Amino acid sequence: HILNIWRQHGQITEGELARILNSLEEKKIFTLDTLVSFLSCSVPTARLKLKQWGTYTSYNQNGRYYTMPSVPRFDDNGLWHYREIYFSQYGNLKNTIIQLVSDSSFGLTGKEIGAIVRLDPRSFLHHFRNTKGIQREKRDGVYVYYASNAVTYEQQKKRREMLEHPSDEFVSDTKAVVILCALIKHHGIGFEAIIALPEIRMHQISPKAVHNFLEHHGLIKKTPATKR
Repeated sequence: HILNIWRQHGQITEGELARILNSLEEKKIFTLDTLVSFLSCSVPTARLKLKQWGTYTSYNQNGRYYTMPSVPRFDDNGLWHYREIYFSQYGNLKNTIIQLVSDSSFGLTGKEIGAIVRLDPRSFLHHFRNTKGIQREKRDGVYVYYASNAVTYEQQKKRREMLEHPSDEFVSDTKAVVILCALIKHHGIGFEAIIALPEIRMHQISPKAVHNFLEHHGLIKKTPATKR
């Protein structure tokens, strides 16, 4: 499809474009300036090609970086990163957060959102005070973001209440295995990122239970998010 676009306009040979596309895929990420240089074209033309090719735009670094659609291997949250450049299958940061909040079982706090998207929530959450698709309310002094859909909101809120006030704050052997597997799979992540993982939420392991487990096994000090 990409080759056909260029052949129709007669602007570049099939072999040349194939080499360029291969180079862009090998680079993993690239800037608009890089594409302009590779194609020897104008900025508007380069932007048109980005759109036609269905490239992804980074949701950090002011959207300066792009990646070809064949490159990302998105995780369970629909996110992918290369070095310190982050991409989402949902597009920009706004759309990504709306999707993450809407898909979450318990809603998400600012810290949980920040842990998932790997950004300091203080740098962007002030833009989400009145965002269509999500809503927020204070719970124990902390804002929790929920879906705007009334049914989803009620379900999320009820689950969070159950999650934060379980009858047993310690984990079963089965849930302990889930936590340990998560620590191995996502090596080096902090506490906030752990409790935001889909597998942790799916098994309804409360943040306090996770904290108690990590602390009991001497692992809490090894999580970056808990260091101050």
